[in-house]
Amino acid sequence: MEKYFDDKELGRVVIRYSERARNYTLKITNGQVFATMPVRGSEEKMLTFILGNREKIKAALKKHPARPLLNEQTDWQTAAFRVRIVRTERDNFYMALKDGVLQISCPQATNFADDEVQQLLKQMLASAFRHEAKRYLPGRLSTWAQKYGFVYKQVKINSSQTHWGSCTSSKHINLSLYLMLLPWHLIDYVLLHELCHLKEMSHNEHFWNLLDQLTDGKAKALRTELKSYHMLK
Repeated sequence: MEKYFDDKELGRVVIRYSERARNYTLKITNGQVFATMPVRGSEEKMLTFILGNREKIKAALKKHPARPLLNEQTDWQTAAFRVRIVRTERDNFYMALKDGVLQISCPQATNFADDEVQQLLKQMLASAFRHEAKRYLPGRLSTWAQKYGFVYKQVKINSSQTHWGSCTSSKHINLSLYLMLLPWHLIDYVLLHELCHLKEMSHNEHFWNLLDQLTDGKAKALRTELKSYHMLK
């Protein structure tokens, strides 16, 4: 069961009742506050708990704002193409890449606020990103590795939504297909970052000095810029 209330500062707060809950808990998901409480708990205690954590919730909402819906206003320039979403007279969803534009066509009656529609659009974009990531990233990684004398065993494209890239102690490099959301200079930063892990697995001073040498002293600045980008979740 769910209830909700609207707060001027916190927005809509959804209260969920759970048979498994033993405590009063809060969670921020896509810019919205979800509060969970035991089925036989006290709503008054739940509200007191929420309002008592108002400042922490406000800070969390600022840090994790709601992400905009994918809809007809979506106009992204990614590394490989521009993304546009349009309505058409067809009764199915389909996408086509032409002249540097990935167009996702949707039926006229599409409700872009529907969670299933959003999930479908994200799946379609992920498919396109995977195709382009496999096309571009292995070769680009190889070019940087040859230029700076790095040797790795293999590279894989995965669907990680938590890490742009990773490097294992066995010299295997994994790259997220969502790297294709980034501009090329940040893609290169991630590739160089993972290559540096071939020589230093930890993020210690030696690692950052090495990465600085490969990025004209901009490693920390590029890391900060990367934090302003989000994966498609």
